Order: sequence, then structure tokens, then C-alpha cells
Amino acid sequence: MADMHTAFAGDRKIASGPLAVVAPAVKAAIDAGESHVLVFDDKSGRQVDLDLRGTMEDVLARLTSPTGEPPRSPGRGRPKLGVTAREVTLLPSHWEWLATQPGGASAALRRLVDQARRSGGDDQRQAQEAAHRIMFALAGDFSDFEEATRAFYAGDRDQFLALSENWPVDPRDYVRVLAERAFSTR
Repeated sequence: MADMHTAFAGDRKIASGPLAVVAPAVKAAIDAGESHVLVFDDKSGRQVDLDLRGTMEDVLARLTSPTGEPPRSPGRGRPKLGVTAREVTLLPSHWEWLATQPGGASAALRRLVDQARRSGGDDQRQAQEAAHRIMFALAGDFSDFEEATRAFYAGDRDQFLALSENWPVDPRDYVRVLAERAFSTR
């Protein structure tokens, strides 16, 4: 699902795929007079703003990264290795403990982060947040939205599916796919 995006014009899905595929459909919809177009990052659920000025070639040229932002210039750290130096604020007792760890504070912090990522504890929360962002943006005005949201957070898949059944097809199906990611991480 990396670099995958989905665009809606009102309640109609107009494109899904990488931004280079979605942007032309969005530009065409806007140029045709569509006023309510939303683009979502499928992984995070965040809305993506596209700069649609100029020709299609201009639009595609501005898509320099998956997020549409220009690449960052290398900063402090070891950029060739992908290492970025940032500030971490800890209590003295944390620094004392880190100082006793093999490899020093940075190595210990990297191990802790890797261990937390492998445990997958954040996966459900991230999947829930992504689904909720999109559900709120697309279905916030639909019937049974609040009840469906409660069922979603309660992990009641059957109730969620029943309550979202009468939503318009494209938003309903998209929200259900994202909700399923959250249900499956339980």
C-alpha cells in the first residue's frame, strides 16, 4: 500500500494508485468543473493536496516524492547511511540507564525502537487512525456514521458492516477496506 492514493469527486472514486496515476484524474475532474475533490494517502489516511497549476507535465514534474514534497537536503548525522541527528529529551535516570547499555545511547535507542516496531503494537492504532480520518472525511454526514464509528472502535466488524451498508458504494467500499486493516491487526 506504499505510495498508494485514492481520489474522490464527491461520492465517486475517480482514481486509485500512485500519485502519478491519481493526479491526472484529479486535474481532469477539477478542469471539468468538479468542486469537491479529495485525495487520500491510503496508508496514513491523510488528505493530500496536489498543486494542479499549469499543464499535466507541470503537475507531474512537481510530484518529486511520494508525498509531493521536494526531497530534504541532508542535515547533520550520517546522511549516506540514512542517519539523521535530532534532539532527544530524557530524564537523568534515562540517560544513566542508556549510558550502561552496550554501544551507547544511540545504539540502545535504535534497538528499543526496532523491538517496538517488530512487536507491531502500533499497527492497529495506525490502521485505526487512517480508517477514521478517511471515514470522517468521506462518511461523516452519512446515516449511522456515529454508530458505525462506535462499532469500528469496539472491534465489532459485523455491526460496522451492517451500519455502513447504506452508504454510497465507493466511499463505503474504500472505508471498509481500510477498516479491515484495523480489524485484522487485533
